[in-house]
Amino acid sequence: MPRYLTFALIAPLSAFGGVAVGERRDGFDRPARSAILGLVAACLGLTRDDPRQDDLARDYGLALLCHAPGQLLTDFHTAQMPSAQRNTRFRTRAQELATPDLNTTLSRRDYRAGSWHLGALWLRTETAPWSLDDLAQAMRTPVFTPYLGRKSCPLGLPLAPDLQDHENAVSALRDRYRQGPEGRLSLTSSSSPQAEHQERTTLRHTLARTAPNRRHWAEWDRLTTPAEAQSEHTMRHMIVMDQQDADQHGLPDETIQTVFRRDQPRSRTRWQFDLREEAVMTVPVL
Repeated sequence: MPRYLTFALIAPLSAFGGVAVGERRDGFDRPARSAILGLVAACLGLTRDDPRQDDLARDYGLALLCHAPGQLLTDFHTAQMPSAQRNTRFRTRAQELATPDLNTTLSRRDYRAGSWHLGALWLRTETAPWSLDDLAQAMRTPVFTPYLGRKSCPLGLPLAPDLQDHENAVSALRDRYRQGPEGRLSLTSSSSPQAEHQERTTLRHTLARTAPNRRHWAEWDRLTTPAEAQSEHTMRHMIVMDQQDADQHGLPDETIQTVFRRDQPRSRTRWQFDLREEAVMTVPVL
């Protein structure tokens, strides 16, 4: 069976950027492929101009289980920037601010508060430069600080990488959802008189209740659903991955749509990204 590396993507504040042009910097409701590969690159210690960034973008598959998108927050952002100067490159922020002709730029940027996602990586080729064990070790002891989208969005919980053999990526993410250490984090002590209702007060459950569209995120409150009706309210979650990987690592029969996202890295130094076809599935996890 294929081997998968699963990990947690949980943060009090995150930024899942889409195509950003001009003053309006919209965000997505789930991480982009480029963002997660960038996080892995940070753990490995790769700089933006490292040529091995291309290997990371090409040789590894990625799937995401989307549990809670987080509540949308929009920030009115101001920043002082120097005028564009030909053949001039500022190496530090201090050099930029030392320029006499500063201009104020305005933008609106989307953030997500309380997002909860799980990721799974696998090798697409036998010649990939890093094994899954290498990636797991890098996640445990990252070289650079990993964050979700922007530097102001550090992780709220450890990545907690885990290696397992599974039939496909969906099975690996299901198992991580059921057994992962982040799923047991509770907002109350186990010695509480309400210990029998512990699942109600897990952080995971609390964040899921903030999902803006419960039909699409398919998070049903099974604790308040009568036992005889629970079969009708099976908890289902959205799992996404590259369309090219869906046949081997996903469940094609559960695909509800395909979407195009411009998040396949082409050049990190020039901030260029290609279109990518993404398969969107909804699958039961409990």
